Amino acid sequence: MGAKPKSRPGGRSARVQESVHRAVRELEAERGRAELTVPLIAARAEVTPSTIYRRWGDLQVLLSDVAVERLRPEGPPADHGSLAADLETWSVEWLEEMSSAAGRAYIQDAVAGDREGGNAGQCSAYAAEQVAVLLDRAAGRGESAPDVETVLDHLVAPMMYRILFRPGLLDAAYARGLARTLLARFNTAPGK
Repeated sequence: MGAKPKSRPGGRSARVQESVHRAVRELEAERGRAELTVPLIAARAEVTPSTIYRRWGDLQVLLSDVAVERLRPEGPPADHGSLAADLETWSVEWLEEMSSAAGRAYIQDAVAGDREGGNAGQCSAYAAEQVAVLLDRAAGRGESAPDVETVLDHLVAPMMYRILFRPGLLDAAYARGLARTLLARFNTAPGK
């Protein structure tokens, strides 16, 4: 248990997953998270509770699975013409989304119901994919850029720490400052 369920594209498995995910989102919006139960979700999704238990194991694993889907970016980050502008804009948008009440709840769900680390890894992969797009664009414009791991370590990781442990100390200026500091350090590092 705890691993993200495997499903084939299309077919009954995909329909069940979509129906259950939709039921979770609707019921959470209508009743609040504290009211969610497997039988309530099953009734809304028109499946049996045993279907949910067989597929997800328990409510927390289901919530983790739903959170990962909710944290998936809707598309590539916008192109603002330079790595500096792209990183600053992306970091502000990412911080706003992840530090919102819903974003924090999704992060906590993704981690709490993921005993094996796959969902947390997927969330990390979403951020890495977005950063890679920004860095590839910069390379295409002839700009030098740090690697993905450097951006994750110096931009995403500090923001995630604050989201989880010091949420009162977050704003757009903080995100822009991290992006500027990262690029200043990268551009003045030995060998650059």
